[in-house]
Amino acid sequence: MKVRMVLLAAGVCVLAAAPLLLSDGLVNAAISMLIAALFACAYNLLCGQAGMLSFGHSAYFGVGAFATIHAMNAVDGAGLLPTPLMPLAGALGGLLFGFAAGWFSTQRTGAYFAMITLAIAELLHAIAPQLKGVFGGEAGISSMRMPAWGWDFGSTTEVYYLTLAWVLASLAGLYLLTRTPLGRLALGIRENSHRLRFLGYEVHRVSVLIFALSGMFSGIAGSLQVLSNESANYVMFDTSLSAAVVLNTYIGGVHAFLGPALGAALVTFFGYAVSDLTQSWLLYQGVLFVLVIMFMPTGLAGLLDLACGSARRYGARAVAPAAGLYVLAGGAYAAALVFLTELLQRLFSQDYRSLAQAAGAGHWPPVRMFGHDWTPLGTWTWVAPAALIVAGWLCWRAATAVVRRLQEAAPAMPAGAAGMASPGRTA
Repeated sequence: MKVRMVLLAAGVCVLAAAPLLLSDGLVNAAISMLIAALFACAYNLLCGQAGMLSFGHSAYFGVGAFATIHAMNAVDGAGLLPTPLMPLAGALGGLLFGFAAGWFSTQRTGAYFAMITLAIAELLHAIAPQLKGVFGGEAGISSMRMPAWGWDFGSTTEVYYLTLAWVLASLAGLYLLTRTPLGRLALGIRENSHRLRFLGYEVHRVSVLIFALSGMFSGIAGSLQVLSNESANYVMFDTSLSAAVVLNTYIGGVHAFLGPALGAALVTFFGYAVSDLTQSWLLYQGVLFVLVIMFMPTGLAGLLDLACGSARRYGARAVAPAAGLYVLAGGAYAAALVFLTELLQRLFSQDYRSLAQAAGAGHWPPVRMFGHDWTPLGTWTWVAPAALIVAGWLCWRAATAVVRRLQEAAPAMPAGAAGMASPGRTA
């Protein structure tokens, strides 16, 4: 526990010092990461804690955003609340809409619940452009952050610290909520709602309350997005945002409180860093999601917990060779995937087909990639990724052998740690 508290305090200190170390562009990316992290944790209250898979959580993010933009434009633009308190408007909007939508959605469970939540988000996305007085039509609604409490909120740094304060406070509130009897009841709904009903609890009422609270914190995330961009558009109701929060949450890990925040931060930073380098960055996100679901169902947080548990069991020095080999194997596989994806993306592009036609039949112009020209029919063009795949396989086998020897030396290893020995196992 002390180690976790020390790491948490160190993380908060790093976040507080970030604007002093980063450029304005990276500070903007950090704001997006913080908002995505809060949205993912708010979603995980419903999905991971209560076991209710929602496919339309962008609705509550968007409602919170539009509630905030209207609050900012109220009183002739002076604002209904001081700028630092504007997320309260988003929280109220998300809470009220969460109550209304949750009452209908939680009448059903499983796939039917997921489809209802998706339908609600799609309904909002469809009608928002028509209700110009509420959602601003195609252009959306704009506003300005007003000075308050000695801050003018004109710089990216001030917006960052405002976002950080609200994200930390919201995460603390979410964590405390999971420790309350209501949080325990949410776990009961996930594990066995019929037993809770048999014990006399109003399962539907509890489900609606959890749904509404998740919507409230999602509304805060939407509000912070508006404070950062000073605008809101009906695109916030798009299903791509709902899909992104599901992806972020499961990549990070639904069974660890900060797992969704980790996944959201990494995926957001990945998109910011890679989207300008390749057109296939969404494909890489999808591949990562599939790999996590297939081989790491506990997410990245579960992988870190597995690594720490193995280090405590065997000692960091004994585990280090296996961990290093696994990292090398993953790096080799990733390099091969990137090479083949970028090569095929260029070969099947319209520009390359035009070059091939201009060169004449039977001529394949070289592809410029990674600072080198690769001939499509050249030997090294296909030997390079094949060699990377073989190297990854050899490293994986070597790491598996190291883990097997450790298991034989200490057969009483905790359950789940053996998952390192085989890529096909799921803990």
